[in-house]
Amino acid sequence: MHSPTLNSVHDITIEIGDIPILVRTDNTEFARLLADRYGEFVNPNSPPPQMELEIRLVEEAGLGARDKGHGTRDTGDGTRDVDVVIRDSSDGNDLAAAVGNQEFNARLGHTDPEFRVPSPESREPSDSDSLPLDPDAEVSVRLEGSHWVLERGDFRADWDPQSRHGWVRQTINPYSIDGVLRILHSLILSRQGGLLVHGASAVRNGKAFVFAGISGTGKTTISRLAPADVTLLTDEISYLRPNVQESGARDTGHGTRDTGGVDGAFKSQGETSDSRFKIQDPESLVPSPESRVPSSEPLTPDTGHLTPAFSAYGTPFAGELARIGVKTRAPLAELFLLKQGPENRIEEVSDAQAVRELMRHILFFAHDPELVELVFQSVCDFVKRVQVRRLVFKKDASVWNLIG
Repeated sequence: MHSPTLNSVHDITIEIGDIPILVRTDNTEFARLLADRYGEFVNPNSPPPQMELEIRLVEEAGLGARDKGHGTRDTGDGTRDVDVVIRDSSDGNDLAAAVGNQEFNARLGHTDPEFRVPSPESREPSDSDSLPLDPDAEVSVRLEGSHWVLERGDFRADWDPQSRHGWVRQTINPYSIDGVLRILHSLILSRQGGLLVHGASAVRNGKAFVFAGISGTGKTTISRLAPADVTLLTDEISYLRPNVQESGARDTGHGTRDTGGVDGAFKSQGETSDSRFKIQDPESLVPSPESRVPSSEPLTPDTGHLTPAFSAYGTPFAGELARIGVKTRAPLAELFLLKQGPENRIEEVSDAQAVRELMRHILFFAHDPELVELVFQSVCDFVKRVQVRRLVFKKDASVWNLIG
């Protein structure tokens, strides 16, 4: 299905979190860009891919652009590739799902109220179709019939979970496919009880630690201060998956079992999810402190029998350090909520506070009520199984004396 070498049709398998995704392109320049961008996460010897994406490259174009065939666009004049920066700030436009704003404000960029998405019948691009190419446009992730549709100003993508095939339309740049991969992995993890966390993570003495926080709280700083015996998994987006039984199955709570593949990550009932879904009553998903901690009844998914409950994986999603993490995994020992201060210390936090704060650092992009509820349940489950404390630290390497 995929080749270890770059041929006329280039099959690049990008394996993140032990989930291989094949990216197919007929453009040699883009294939080389992917190989350089994802480094050791490109695995020509991976297991069979769990999904395939066809890249349809376009040039930055205005209306009237025409398709040259094989995923390229010709506007008749000189055009340049758009340089898309995935923004990450603490002003309400960060990548986290912000419950405090009464909606999951999961974004890859700033909001553009004028951005519109095509109707379901226009899913396949036509010759007269062109990308808005506005990197500031809000990301839209929605279910249309049996397909997931992913859009931002610099890409359009469609994924059919039944065939495990999809396509992505974008310019020649590494940032658009990066955004698509983040969204797809967030959908997969939502059904598996896993999480994408806005935070750094590292391995020390065989154990993984996550450092969650909004921009400016010190994710990159604590990564940069790490001693030589620390392996950096990421300084930006931590990838956490629950460990599984030998059977590899876990209850999704909806009469089905998720075996760890991508099939259970996507609905196909035919309904359309509102791409602007808002939590009208955020307290309906974030219960009162006395009821927030689950009872002895198993949560969905159930990982209570597992020790350790989660593993952390290296990711290629880099932050200010501008380098990808190491492709490895380790059992997760603890998650720290970061806070800068005049001295290094660790503070206990209640389970209720841990759930509320961790929710602010979860990356999730689909405004889908069912999946949003599952993500919340996964966070509650995570807090039950993994120690969560606050790490107050000053900007020097001595903070690592408290870790590992």
